[in-house]
Amino acid sequence: MKIAIRKRSFVRNIVMGSVVISLVIVLGCVNFKDKKKSPSAAQPEVELSAWLADWQWKPGIEDFSSMADGLSSVQVFAAYFDHTNHLFYTPENKEAIPKIMKIAAQGSAVNVDLSIVNDQFKKDGTAIQKDSELITKLMSTAKSRRAHIKDIVNMVNEYDFHGVEIDYEKIKDEDWDNVSAFYEELYQKLKSMGKPLRIVLEPRAPIEKINLPKGPTYVMMAYNLYGSHSGPGPKADFAFIDKMAKKMDQLPGEHAMAFATGGFDWPATGKIVALTEQEAFKLSKKSLRPPKRDAASGALYFDYLDEKKGKHTVWYADGKTLSQWIDQSKKAGYYKVALWRLGGFEQTTLDYFNR
Repeated sequence: MKIAIRKRSFVRNIVMGSVVISLVIVLGCVNFKDKKKSPSAAQPEVELSAWLADWQWKPGIEDFSSMADGLSSVQVFAAYFDHTNHLFYTPENKEAIPKIMKIAAQGSAVNVDLSIVNDQFKKDGTAIQKDSELITKLMSTAKSRRAHIKDIVNMVNEYDFHGVEIDYEKIKDEDWDNVSAFYEELYQKLKSMGKPLRIVLEPRAPIEKINLPKGPTYVMMAYNLYGSHSGPGPKADFAFIDKMAKKMDQLPGEHAMAFATGGFDWPATGKIVALTEQEAFKLSKKSLRPPKRDAASGALYFDYLDEKKGKHTVWYADGKTLSQWIDQSKKAGYYKVALWRLGGFEQTTLDYFNR
């Protein structure tokens, strides 16, 4: 998911600022009627949050600076685990976080939350992404959970984050009882500090079988339908969004639906590559035919040939796709939306939201 970071020109800053501002204006104003409710009932507006990833913090921070007033919160991917199972900030994060906090302070009502993912860096510098074994170790006993919560609180206090987001993935079935206990214990600790807790859930999470605590806000990942693990297709479609909404109906408390921007490039042979919208739009100029919009998902797709005449298939989301996904979420009664992630919007988004 890493991309090369280039310094933008003044004109580019103006264009990108218009893109994200237009996005915020439309997302804030779109107010379609929920078919489940009375036509005369006042409908809530979309509440938008977004993630800011450490490996793309410079372009992400530019977007955040432009759209800060339109966000309710930003979740900063900032804390990882070292080889001793403790949390730490990378040098890049230590540089980025003060800048993010400064921008948030200039906004009207933007909260900055610390997002923690179970990626672990070993002593030799290698990393294990979404480490299931790490979760087992951290959650196994009340004592280990207390130690982990203390670690989290120390991280929060270092930069005075507004709240915490836990994004632990690939959790083993046998660990869910301990994980649920951890969520409850962490929620109560943060509540005593006046700080909220947000929890990200994978589509595969066995919500119907586990007892999750009431109190935290739960975020359902409505993406990864297709990706690096599969053949070509959209990150989400309308049927998948409806399926995730039905799972969310079983959750306690408040909920949010998460959508992913950008897309993927599937070569006939070789490695599948993640793309931002900007990158996908640029590749579409090589398309064998004009990109088409999939009726079942709203996503764009096209084929192109590389320099060696190898065929590639690209699927990606533009501004219209995101708007349709959000509309589908609203129809299911969910108005809180999280976007993965800041950075990478293209002119197509500006064109759609300005028409």
